[in-house]
Amino acid sequence: MSKYRILNPDQSYTFSQYFQLPNPTLEILAEFEYSYERTNLDLPRYAEEIKYLDFLQGYLQRNIRLFNPVTEISIREFLIAPILAEVCDQTNAELYSEYPINVGEKLKGTLDYYLRKFNSLLVLEAKQSDIRRGFTQLAVELIALEKSVDNESTILYRAVTNGDDWKFGTLNRENQLISEDIKLYRVPEGLEELVRVLVGILSYHG
Repeated sequence: MSKYRILNPDQSYTFSQYFQLPNPTLEILAEFEYSYERTNLDLPRYAEEIKYLDFLQGYLQRNIRLFNPVTEISIREFLIAPILAEVCDQTNAELYSEYPINVGEKLKGTLDYYLRKFNSLLVLEAKQSDIRRGFTQLAVELIALEKSVDNESTILYRAVTNGDDWKFGTLNRENQLISEDIKLYRVPEGLEELVRVLVGILSYHG
């Protein structure tokens, strides 16, 4: 672990600035007194029939065939938003885009997507398709959410995606541990498994 301070105490930081930091996730999260691990997460999964899966699969495959989404806004519109909108519609979860949070000078900015039902789920689109740095930014956003939103859940969930690949993580509020799942979920071939996790997280009462 680094022996020097990564964050300038006199400088203000937005969430997107953490994406630019070259330091390892472990060292950045230590600045906020959170620990970090990479592991195989046992995520909630919805086990019942998903009736809208065929529609969503066809919709995404059409978008991939017709468009070449390379900019952030096109990736959100054609690959990410359709999945989240359908999942929220089917689960009656609340869906917010560009959700503002301001905890302090080191924890402020907007969340790409904030989903809320029984559990909260943050979803971040990785800039420049860099999931590695995107996960670091998302972890900091989750710390901000944990400090600013009234939520009784012990575990908070998050996902980072570049449109093709999705990676999940958790924040354990009791031991201030942020965990990164080793597994990647790929769209469109792994869409069913991804949707089962998204619905499972939003529907889980634990």
